[in-house]
Amino acid sequence: MTLIVEKALTLWGMNDAEWSLVAARENHVYRVQTDTRNFALRLHRQGMHSDAALRSELLWIAELGTNGVGVPTPVPATDGSYLHLLDGVQVDMLDWLPGRPLGSTGTGIDHDDRTGIFRTLGREMAKLHEVSDAWTRPDEFARWSWDRAGLLGDAPLWGRFWENPTLSDEDRALLTAFRKAANSHLQEIENQLDYGLIHADLVRENVMVQGDKLWLIDFDDAGFGFRLFDIATTLLKNLREPDYGALQVALLEGYRIERVLDTEHLDLFMALRAVTYVGWISSRMDEDGSQVRNTRFIETARELLKHYLG
Repeated sequence: MTLIVEKALTLWGMNDAEWSLVAARENHVYRVQTDTRNFALRLHRQGMHSDAALRSELLWIAELGTNGVGVPTPVPATDGSYLHLLDGVQVDMLDWLPGRPLGSTGTGIDHDDRTGIFRTLGREMAKLHEVSDAWTRPDEFARWSWDRAGLLGDAPLWGRFWENPTLSDEDRALLTAFRKAANSHLQEIENQLDYGLIHADLVRENVMVQGDKLWLIDFDDAGFGFRLFDIATTLLKNLREPDYGALQVALLEGYRIERVLDTEHLDLFMALRAVTYVGWISSRMDEDGSQVRNTRFIETARELLKHYLG
């Protein structure tokens, strides 16, 4: 990747900048340091998104930032474009945000005012939805959809969760029964639900905090979807926190300060979000820590699906 980084820095007019790898997950992210500013250079995972989808993401983020949502600012290259293709790798750059992640899977929430910051997170999520609905998207805008087909169809966005190779016969039957019941339920109510652009991955690692200020990062999973899916994603990753009930109340209170939210079907979306991870991990079984994560994902899904199915 070194050669690609160096080529990218030339395109952005930062040949003399210092740089270092800070994340190597779905994307490779490098911190670029000039004399006056820091930036995040992203080398995107090949095959995950089209060029059109990434350009759409950058235009959307720019719109959110212009309208007061805490997000990184896309940085154009010297030719004015946001995205470049280098040796088959899609490359873009964002400004570097201050603060630290709200927490991580391993360490939990890192904030003194846990409910306060979740109330703020709820407000920011609602602002994201509100600004997105008011935006007139360009004709070429393209992002994937967490709709009924994307969640429960024959080719879900994150994989056929009911075919995870490690499932027991009992768990496979449970996930298959859930898929049928959830599809029927969602088909009945989908036209009544709040639907539009969503972040789809507001987990603790993707929320940067500095005091009571926060920013939303990593729009890789973002696209069209049910607003309850955004809520469920944040709640699911905090399900094991000792004060989960208070965090849930705070998140929903914050959201409702900005816009209306009907949570009647939240249990359905908690279960839907849980099974996406069972599908996602299926193609990553050879990665470090995947066995532990896979077990955790299946246990969480089992619990929520049994609750939903009653």
